[in-house]
Amino acid sequence: MSDILLEVNNLTVCYPVWGGILQRKIGEVRAVDNVSFTIRRGETLGLVGESGCGKTTIAKAVVNILRATIPGIHQEGEILFHTEKGSVNLLGLPRSEMRPLRAEVQIIFQDPFSSLNPRMTVGSIIDAPLRIHTRQTRQQRKERVSWLLERVGLQPEQASRYPHEFSGGQRQRVGIARALAVNPKLIIADEPVSALDVSVQSQVINLLQDLQDELGLTYLFVAHDLSVVHHISDRIAVMYLGNLIEIGDSDAVYLQPAHPYSRALVSAVPRPDPKSDRSDRQMLEGEIPTPLNKPSGCAFRTRCPLAQSECALTVPSLESKEGGQRAACPLT
Repeated sequence: MSDILLEVNNLTVCYPVWGGILQRKIGEVRAVDNVSFTIRRGETLGLVGESGCGKTTIAKAVVNILRATIPGIHQEGEILFHTEKGSVNLLGLPRSEMRPLRAEVQIIFQDPFSSLNPRMTVGSIIDAPLRIHTRQTRQQRKERVSWLLERVGLQPEQASRYPHEFSGGQRQRVGIARALAVNPKLIIADEPVSALDVSVQSQVINLLQDLQDELGLTYLFVAHDLSVVHHISDRIAVMYLGNLIEIGDSDAVYLQPAHPYSRALVSAVPRPDPKSDRSDRQMLEGEIPTPLNKPSGCAFRTRCPLAQSECALTVPSLESKEGGQRAACPLT
């Protein structure tokens, strides 16, 4: 276990649904349903799936910000962060006990436009975690901010500018610099390139990889683009309607997907050659079910081309497949 940095065990997250004149709780949405995985030190685990499948919920659960932002949320399971001083369960950790760990677990948010305070200069934004988590002098913090800006491809002179003076890609670089400020061990990248142009996406991805090689970082990389996840990740975990349906080495999941849903995701990846043969493309029928009323048994059975009657009886567990990955489908 010495090489395991993060261990998620049976994580379940339920959002409350409020209704009526008095706004009482009338139901709940099981956004994450009994999910378990581990992340080794220095690796990148890619978390992929359709919008609404629970990826961002897992990311926010790991950094323990759900209770502060969503009243009445229900969380179960364990999120064990293994430090030099021992293991800590981040799930439900009080704010006073979580604060010292913020320096070790940082997050890069999806939207570079709303994740930066428009009233603060870029230098102040990057300097904020240094003021909170370190005892550096003002001059030391200033030098650190300048170094971080240079490291992410910006100029130290730009520290006095405000976020609105930067492009989307530059703002995301500022967000990366802020996450790196306090030398974290784990960085949660919550769809860090989805709001950027394709040409800028590759620049940010390459920057993240260079920083990982240089600083020995560990990433949980959340995205919906399987080709991007394959490029940056050592392992890939595929989610569908709150369930983890496949996990394994990046090449195994991308080149030899075992679960029918993973196969559909791979076949939907755009190909640069317009004359390429797409006859093997798998088209899913029907709409994704609502999380308020998930299908019984396997949640994917209503859209699965291999579905049988027994698929409605029990939720399939992850099983080892020929490619070395594990998939939650007994029919493949």
